[in-house]
Amino acid sequence: MANSNVSVNPDTTLNGFSSDSQPTLSAAADHLISTDSFTKRHIGVNAEDVAQMLDVLGYSSLDELIDVAVPSTIRLNHPLNLPPAQSEKAALAHLRDIASKNQVFRSFIGMGYHDCITPPVIQRNILENPGWYTAYTPYQAEIAQGRLEALLNFQTLIIDLTGLDIANSSLLDEGTAAAEAMSMSYGLCKTKANAFFVSQDCHPQTIQVVQTRAQPLGIEIIVGNHQTFDFESPIFGALLQYPATDGTIYDYREFVNQVHEVGGLVTVAADPLSLTLLTPPGEFGADIAVGTTQRFGVPLGYGGPHAAYFATREAYKRQVPGRIVGVSKDAQGKPALRLALQTREQHIRRDKATSNICTAQVLLAVIASMYAVYHGSEGLKQIAQRVHRLTVILAAGLERLGYNISSQPFFDTVRVEFDSQEIGDILKAAQAKGMNLRVLDESAIAITLDEVTTFQDVVTLLDIFGSVGVEGIDSLPFPVDSLLKREIKGFEPPFARTSAYLTDPVFHRYHSETELLRYLHRLQAKDLSLTTSMIPLGSCTMKLNGTAEMMPITWAEFSQIHPFAPLSQTQGYQLLFQQLEAWLAEITGFAGISLQPNAGAQGEYAGLLVIRQYHEHRGEGHRQICLIPQSAHGTNPASAVMAGLKVVAVTCDDQGNIDLADLKAKAEKHSQNLAALMVTYPSTHGVFEEDIREICDTIHAHGGQVYLDGANMNAQVGLCRPGDYGADVCHLNLHKTFCIPHGGGGPGMGPIGVQSHLMPFLPDVSFVKGYGTVPNNDSVGVVASAPWGSASILPISWMYIALMGADGLTQATKVAILNANYIAHRLAPYYPILYQGKSGLVAHECILDLRGLKKSAGIEVDDIAKRLMDYGFHAPTVSWPVAGTMMVEPTESESKEELDRFCDAMIGIRQEVKAIESGEVDQENNLLKNAPHTAEVLIAGEWNRPYSREQAAYPAPWTKEHKFWTAVGRINNAFGDRNLVCSCVGMEAYRSIVTLGKEP
Repeated sequence: MANSNVSVNPDTTLNGFSSDSQPTLSAAADHLISTDSFTKRHIGVNAEDVAQMLDVLGYSSLDELIDVAVPSTIRLNHPLNLPPAQSEKAALAHLRDIASKNQVFRSFIGMGYHDCITPPVIQRNILENPGWYTAYTPYQAEIAQGRLEALLNFQTLIIDLTGLDIANSSLLDEGTAAAEAMSMSYGLCKTKANAFFVSQDCHPQTIQVVQTRAQPLGIEIIVGNHQTFDFESPIFGALLQYPATDGTIYDYREFVNQVHEVGGLVTVAADPLSLTLLTPPGEFGADIAVGTTQRFGVPLGYGGPHAAYFATREAYKRQVPGRIVGVSKDAQGKPALRLALQTREQHIRRDKATSNICTAQVLLAVIASMYAVYHGSEGLKQIAQRVHRLTVILAAGLERLGYNISSQPFFDTVRVEFDSQEIGDILKAAQAKGMNLRVLDESAIAITLDEVTTFQDVVTLLDIFGSVGVEGIDSLPFPVDSLLKREIKGFEPPFARTSAYLTDPVFHRYHSETELLRYLHRLQAKDLSLTTSMIPLGSCTMKLNGTAEMMPITWAEFSQIHPFAPLSQTQGYQLLFQQLEAWLAEITGFAGISLQPNAGAQGEYAGLLVIRQYHEHRGEGHRQICLIPQSAHGTNPASAVMAGLKVVAVTCDDQGNIDLADLKAKAEKHSQNLAALMVTYPSTHGVFEEDIREICDTIHAHGGQVYLDGANMNAQVGLCRPGDYGADVCHLNLHKTFCIPHGGGGPGMGPIGVQSHLMPFLPDVSFVKGYGTVPNNDSVGVVASAPWGSASILPISWMYIALMGADGLTQATKVAILNANYIAHRLAPYYPILYQGKSGLVAHECILDLRGLKKSAGIEVDDIAKRLMDYGFHAPTVSWPVAGTMMVEPTESESKEELDRFCDAMIGIRQEVKAIESGEVDQENNLLKNAPHTAEVLIAGEWNRPYSREQAAYPAPWTKEHKFWTAVGRINNAFGDRNLVCSCVGMEAYRSIVTLGKEP
């Protein structure tokens, strides 16, 4: 499609399936069609359920309901042009055929990406386990203690390896982390410097991401040699690579001191495995350390998803982007974990945000942390030493073959210098052996070894270089065994690490598979996921992530490919991209798709950059005003500011719709400088706004572009298309509508669709010369570290669309709207529904107004959220987009039984509130204020509460059949913020903190 920039002959129809993959059956042969329909597995309600629900709502058919709920002015008047639905077996077979077109070479390319071993106990019990990958972001900490502990382990791992004071719980990729470090340094710098130095020895993709992010902010990027930089140009910060991209290990101390002398901050992008042997950045003066933990057991996956890290000094804790897990205590004084410093969330800061980061890479961070737990400090050190020894052996062998090897110290990468004419011969010889090497420049190749490298690999590499040979050597002129006898010394000062790391007991207890397995299951049992119950979070779309959709991500043909492998080896991936882009374009009505943005907020940012570039290209760079409704996602204004735009808020009316008069007035006022409108559809208030076409036309009339936030696409697929009713750009949350799981808070994917006039400006995929892509000079640049973002999870969305087909996708949308209206109808007598359309219906989600309960009973929305845990449910979205409310989205995947169970829970809680309102129950000591109730509270000591243990523990019949117990009671968030601890310090230390910490 539009942004692949490659030539692939898929031999497919427009739909993406070959012409003979769907044989046409005569009417007489209809009974031969497969009965293995995935649609009925994905959609939770059956025909009888639908009829009952429609009867409750007063409609005779589902189509009648949809005709009333969705404005006729935007309805799609034809079915989606997608391939017929496939059975699970057929779709998997088809995807196997596509995957087979990829060639899995051994890649020695490096650049921050390494092949590694995912311990099977971790692969099976985390990566392939829905108990881990279907959980939501841990905003409700009491039912997320397992993954919060795993993330605390991750933060401890990063703090220890980098030698810094504080770390977050992961970022999207190394390039993004480096760019965030640049932005943070810019905000902290007290000088008037406007330039940021980036070492030419950084990974090229990181340099490009940083350059993209700097441009809209007016930051000058100076790419140069740190050894010769004269500091005449004032800088506010610097970025260094450690080890450098060509493998060289530099002593950065003098340079760091010079940056500090001019008032700047130093960021070091460091390979975490090397830090088990090398002096950590924090010990040679770095202020920030960033990098990727991919090589800690996370598959290559053609670029992602992987967990980046971000560490810094204690003084900068309030400026750290992303999320930090911290230690606090629960209502009984027991240590408990939660997201610390939550007021930094960009949803709250909006246009004052310093970052638009809304997600993390939780599932991948958990894998990396458990890789460290499994191996421990000694295990990691042994892996690093082995990799280094093999690299030293390779370098020695190449030197004996007559090649010029740098005398600078190295860890896992050898730089080989020779005549440019030989490079092509070397690369051909390597590829003939199934190996990829990296071309550094016209006269140098880099070879990066990893955990998977064997001595035989080293011998094969030497054979390759020997066969070409600087002197035409036909075979190795020395016995390979002689290389093994070479004495290999460790690193010496100033490079050798002398400080301890991973000393906490968690990194020493679980080195047998039995112990790790039990640890993983203990943590999993503390978390509520979709394996437990529905998670009815508005705007988050926690739907089924089908097993058949998930299976392909661990196939070697998808998981073991380097992101910069030659395109000739990735024809399967390119075909998958083309088909998925075509399908998404058809679903959205856009002309082109970019798959590069690897999170929803990053999709927002990329889409706004495209709009900005469009205006620049037309000589209208002065268009910098971005109109954003007050109801918008908090990341919208944050993304706009990052893209160099100025935010102007648009009010909403009493029905939650955009105030059309205010919009028109502000569009008129800023007509000459209007860049864009950011709008969510259906609205963030869960309503199909009737005026969406007029809204888009108004913006276009004043020269602006319409950016549509695709968070609520689950209410549109098959019914209406953003590209048809006026949007110019739209990002898609594949981790919502298109079934990539939330993973406990990540991974996500946020590709963007654009109209044809914006296609030339889509993110570039030609990161590195020599890998087959064609540069796009009009592009906004690079927004992620890999050309196609988190490529290895794209097969999930491919499978979902292939399994559902046009009819299944459309039916899913209709049922999502039905389910939301059914819940709204059942709960309306107990909780006012805040916003409804002109028809009295909602879209795919509804907002329950709980604000009156504070006045009548002293009950806050959080009290209901915590009491829902006793009923076995995750709370809906709390206090957003309106404080004191809950936004409920049931999705299409839930059964009527589950919908009713949730409604019964909410009705039961309302009856509990009624008892408080009547004065029967105290406003402070009651079931809701004391929720959630742990097993320990219920069985330990004397029971002196004004309600029974049974009322507390078993408030509904189903809780007696299956009970989800929270691991801790209600958590004291304020205490944790005032006594910030964000690493493993041992439970005794936790108890000391809880006992001695300053009370809020």
